[in-house]
Amino acid sequence: MTMLGMHLHFSPSIVLKPDYKTCRYPVGTCRLPNRVGRIFSSGHKENHAFISSENVEVEREEVKLLWDDGHGSQTFEDYMEAVKCMLKCDGGPPRWFCPVEAGPPLKNSPLLLYLPGIDGFGMGMMLHHKAMGKVFEVRCMHIPVHDRTPYEGLVKFVENVVRDEHALCPNKPIYLVGDSFGGCIALSVAASNPTIDVVLILVNPATSFDRSKLPHLIPLLEAFPQELQVLLTYILVANFGDPIKMTNGKKIINSPAKLIEKLIHHLSASIIGISSALGDDHKQSLMWKLKLLKSGAAYANSRIHAVKCEALILASGNDSMLPSTNEAERLTNLIKKSKVRVFKNNGHTLLLEDGINLLTVIKGICMYRRSKKRDPILDFLPPSQSEFQDIFVQQFGWFRVATSPVVLSTLGDGEIVRGLKGIPDEGPVLLVGYHMLLGSEISTIIDEFLREKHVLVHGLAHPEIFTKAFEDKMQENTSPLDYMKVFGAVPVTARNLLRLLSTKSYALLYPGGVREALHRKGEAYKLFWPEDPEFVRMAIKCKAKIVPFGVVGEDDVMELFLDYNDLMRIPPAKDMIKKNNANLVRVRDAAREKGEVSNQDFHVPGFFPKLPGRFYFLFGKAMETKGREELLKNNAGVKDLYLQIKSEVERNMSYLIKKREEDPYRHLFERLMHRLLSAKNAPLHDTPTFDP
Repeated sequence: MTMLGMHLHFSPSIVLKPDYKTCRYPVGTCRLPNRVGRIFSSGHKENHAFISSENVEVEREEVKLLWDDGHGSQTFEDYMEAVKCMLKCDGGPPRWFCPVEAGPPLKNSPLLLYLPGIDGFGMGMMLHHKAMGKVFEVRCMHIPVHDRTPYEGLVKFVENVVRDEHALCPNKPIYLVGDSFGGCIALSVAASNPTIDVVLILVNPATSFDRSKLPHLIPLLEAFPQELQVLLTYILVANFGDPIKMTNGKKIINSPAKLIEKLIHHLSASIIGISSALGDDHKQSLMWKLKLLKSGAAYANSRIHAVKCEALILASGNDSMLPSTNEAERLTNLIKKSKVRVFKNNGHTLLLEDGINLLTVIKGICMYRRSKKRDPILDFLPPSQSEFQDIFVQQFGWFRVATSPVVLSTLGDGEIVRGLKGIPDEGPVLLVGYHMLLGSEISTIIDEFLREKHVLVHGLAHPEIFTKAFEDKMQENTSPLDYMKVFGAVPVTARNLLRLLSTKSYALLYPGGVREALHRKGEAYKLFWPEDPEFVRMAIKCKAKIVPFGVVGEDDVMELFLDYNDLMRIPPAKDMIKKNNANLVRVRDAAREKGEVSNQDFHVPGFFPKLPGRFYFLFGKAMETKGREELLKNNAGVKDLYLQIKSEVERNMSYLIKKREEDPYRHLFERLMHRLLSAKNAPLHDTPTFDP
């Protein structure tokens, strides 16, 4: 058995036991400077000898809201340091290791096997170890530099673990993250084991090898002089990835001197790392790796037709090694249950570059699950602090500045105050209100509740946004709909609402649905609610507090000039709308519902933006349903409560429409001037408004 760095001063390591049961986490035994962990060859019973008697089983029970996912705490420099340490004692066959950064995962977390690129180090997911390790049992495959195991042997090596794990936990999925060459192995294993619940995450898969420039290198290398083999390293470095993204260059772009210094350091480290990966004989090592890559691509491509599992394909638009975007399109046509995310500005080493959080991508397409079928409530992972910063501060912070929301709530005695003090501190809470045009108010509600109440509001969204119908075939990066799912959106069904309230969650419901969010001209602030008061019954069953709210401001932000009625008078547009809505899931049965509320056709209205005014929210007094269970036997009583809630929403909007006329900072120019003239640029929530 070979153990990495036995002579070094170690850190707490994660040991893979040969029987593949829950890993143990030794306490206070060893420290690795590079924080890699220990590496063991598989199948050796003596692995037990390296587990301290102080070992304890550690399982993380829950992930808390706005948790630290470690995103950005590791850099490419850390990766190169880890690689250097791994190469100090790198003999023997392929093996698995568990990275220290991953830590103990959630209870019942699924297994994730990382399959490396042609370098074989197994550290290509290092920037994501901490986040992935909290919700997956992470194991990484390491192929030593001088190992010459043929491709079929590597496939068998992975396949053995997959089959053993499936035998132990047949109801849990097994995730295979295949990076470049590892993508070929992942596809090969999935094709050979169609009855095992495998989930593929393919990162720039090398199945496009025969359509890349790499095959031309083989005859060139054969004629390459031994004396010039050092040039091979420079050629590979030039195609390795985006150096600015790999050095987090965006964060220091305002300092050209520091950027140049960091780029030089990065290139030097890359040259040393690739040189080490090729061993003493660069030419022969590279020849072996290219031939291994060629055989792997051919093997995987001959079996892709047998892949029936769920797959996520990540493709880089600036991949100078492989035609990854074209390959992603080809693969998604061949693999029925697949989705694509394209990162158009990234290079080949996508997972080592800035601008991607792998766990966020997985959560955004609802791919994380702990059993055979995903449970939207039990399998939901709360957003992390870095996701909040990325989405609500960096990407959409401008929207909060532009609309400068005024948020009001109602206390128990009826007093209206600024902020969310009137919202109950504990769930279950059901927020029920008006859906502005295009749902433009949703992000503000989620944002404000996270900032002030430190709670996540789960929006109940139309089931279609959870299907492929609402995304491009080659969807770029993470879409706004993906962000909605990351921040708690669930399909609007009676069962999901009941389960959210049963778990004391905060739920956001729009009875008007699509008809309200895609209203016609002249229908702003008009409710289109159904006759059935079913959500009231559910709230009573769960003893939830119902908070009716009104929101106004859409008419100060955008002007609707082409609505559904206009589009239906244009024959091509009418045909397209009918075609696009023909097979969509219907939340309401048109035969049962009467009037306009049944018209839930999706379409894209024509509108133009206006110099933004301001969004105003008023959350009414919380309505207590606890102790009112007798209403469940009284349909008339439930209906009266329903109408009371609807009336309160309308009253709140009328109040806001009237009071906003008194706001001296309703328009953007006045708000900007106030911020410029106030001390230290007053924060948004300090921008004055009318007196409630």
